[in-house]
Amino acid sequence: MARSARSSTTRLLYNICSSTKRTTPLNLQHPPQSPIAALLAGNFQLLHYAASSTATARVRDEKEAAWRESLEKVRNIGISAHIDSGKTTLTERVLFYTGRIHEIHEVRGKDGVGAKMDSMDLEREKGITIQSAATYCTWKDYQVNIIDTPGHVDFTIEVERALRVLDGAILVLCSVGGVQSQSITVDRQMRRYEVPRLAFINKLDRMGADPWKVLNQARSKLRHHSAAVQVPIGLEDDFKGLIDLVQLKAYYFHGSSGEKIVTEDIPANMEAIASEKRRELIEAVSEVDDKLAEAFLNDEPISSAELEAAIRRATIARKFVPFFMGSAFKNKGVQTLLDGVLNYLPCPVEVSNYALDQTKNEEKVTLTGSPTGPLVALAFKLEEGRFGQLTYLRIYEGVIRKGDFIINVNTGKRIKVPRLVRMHSNEMEDIQEAHAGQIVAVFGVDCASGDTFTDGSVKYTMTSMNVPEPVMSLAVSPVSKDSGGQFSKALNRFQREDPTFRVGLDAESGETIISGMGELHLDIYVERIRREYKVEAQVGKPRVNFRETITKRADFDYLHKKQSGGQGQYGRVIGYVEPLEQGSSSKFEFDNMLVGQAIPSNFVPAIEKGFREAANSGSLIGHPVENIRVVLTDGNSHAVDSSELAFKLASIYAFRQCYAAAKPIILEPVMLVEMKVPTEFQGTVTGDINKRKGVIIGNDQEGDDSVITAHVPLNNMFGYSTSLRSMTQGKGEFTMEYKEHAPVSSDVQTQLVNTYKASKES
Repeated sequence: MARSARSSTTRLLYNICSSTKRTTPLNLQHPPQSPIAALLAGNFQLLHYAASSTATARVRDEKEAAWRESLEKVRNIGISAHIDSGKTTLTERVLFYTGRIHEIHEVRGKDGVGAKMDSMDLEREKGITIQSAATYCTWKDYQVNIIDTPGHVDFTIEVERALRVLDGAILVLCSVGGVQSQSITVDRQMRRYEVPRLAFINKLDRMGADPWKVLNQARSKLRHHSAAVQVPIGLEDDFKGLIDLVQLKAYYFHGSSGEKIVTEDIPANMEAIASEKRRELIEAVSEVDDKLAEAFLNDEPISSAELEAAIRRATIARKFVPFFMGSAFKNKGVQTLLDGVLNYLPCPVEVSNYALDQTKNEEKVTLTGSPTGPLVALAFKLEEGRFGQLTYLRIYEGVIRKGDFIINVNTGKRIKVPRLVRMHSNEMEDIQEAHAGQIVAVFGVDCASGDTFTDGSVKYTMTSMNVPEPVMSLAVSPVSKDSGGQFSKALNRFQREDPTFRVGLDAESGETIISGMGELHLDIYVERIRREYKVEAQVGKPRVNFRETITKRADFDYLHKKQSGGQGQYGRVIGYVEPLEQGSSSKFEFDNMLVGQAIPSNFVPAIEKGFREAANSGSLIGHPVENIRVVLTDGNSHAVDSSELAFKLASIYAFRQCYAAAKPIILEPVMLVEMKVPTEFQGTVTGDINKRKGVIIGNDQEGDDSVITAHVPLNNMFGYSTSLRSMTQGKGEFTMEYKEHAPVSSDVQTQLVNTYKASKES
């Protein structure tokens, strides 16, 4: 028995050794006493290696489990909504309940303090959020990174860049206003960046609050597959608390700031509605979750834990939007919303992020989200702080430490991280390191918004965010010539911070032109130049960013020939221009259809450059030409006189030659305008919109108000806020956002062309 055991051990050791490369040769001068001893002596290093590699693997697995566990306790969320829905008020309450701040201040703070997240003086004065602000807090051992975003459409880029880097979001809806125009825009942005979301119906204490109307609007207008996870106990002045449909408990919020939560059984008079709404919730979730559907169809009892798990799965998969309720201003429902963030929104490892590998022709690479991987971080927001440029980073993989060297993949520059901080609105806390899944800020790193940073071991870039085109321009100049340096410094800084803010120079008048998303957007920047840089600026009349385009094909055949002693200039280009198809993604296309060597290939880039340059200024009113395709079919060159300059000039003149034949038209920005006015003023407001050449596309009734939706040319919307107030005795309000560039009517085109000609002649 002992012998057979020994022989099987020998066989086992022999197999191990023969299947593995021997690491130490046997000492044949002094042969070991037995085969087992020989094997052990010869493969001692092998056995030691096997044991140590097992230990290393165990340590690695333990580390991986530890970081996964820590990342599971992180939530990166944004709070977005239509203007005045209560985003900043909600964030203020979240910070108070999580212990980040110790007293509550209101948005238009009468105490002179204002909300924590509105750190700019302008934000506090106007009672609006202008810049997105980042903070973090701890709730039930979970770290929650929050970005509070603006609601006004003019600052839509702030929402875009916040959603680009977040794992989840809260869409705040007003229980009276419901789904408004900017709510639709924000929801569209969330879809674009595939962000799972919760909805919070706020202001249940207001007159006319109707959460069920808002829920139905979300289903019809936002096409949400959604259901309520809470039922309010009373509404308006009687709003007392909430019933949780998952846990089947009633929550009441007591104390001066609603900090004491009292849990009770559901009131007897509300058991029927709670049961009905819970069934509605289970039905909605089971439509998108197979596991719950099975239990629901088999009429099995569904426990709170099963329902919670199903809602989480469906929300993370972006198939379902759970609706929470409350009143941030009256301190009710905020803590249960925070619980919802932990229960239903994903942690960083549950969201799939990918980068583009620049070494493999921008091949998509899925990022693991592990701190053990190579560093990949995206700079999503820049801000000029008291200590220099502050760059907000979202770390997707790896670890960043103070003093590390990092590479900007977009520029190739190697930069040292001098200071690493965590932000709390405009305050900061120094940290030594940050890992995947976190949002931090670094100082003294020169970069642009949308740049990707790595540790140099990989060459990945993150996809950048969508940046809308500016629709309005203003001419600005400093009143005093001495302040020109500060003026330029301000414009450069704002341009780096905000991709929708553009600065240009009018070639004819020499004026500095600033462009942005609307009147308020540009007014805020002019005001910031005055306050932050102490420069008084003169502002010209707002100008609309028109565009030109062509409506038919036109041929060109242009010979540029110049002889001036010595080398001349010679270049001939033949081809045609035509309009691009409707809905084309690019605005200018150049196709080289040359056959043979009529024009040497090294001159073709200069030809394309010439056409692009010519398209920057159409001959109708001098605005850029878009939706145009230039096709080069033939040409001619000279062995001595042809040059890049000659072909570039030939292209510019060829474009001008054929432009009139292509029947050009002017395009103007058309805005989607939503007006909310008392019903008695509906006729007056509608008549005024028609006068402004607007097209009314919708008219809904909301209580005593009419909600009118229209498409109106931006050129006719200047000063509209004053007109609307005077027409409605100060009771009307409106929002507008860019919709598209559309052709102007022939009389407007004639007027614009004549004005342009007159200005050139004067």
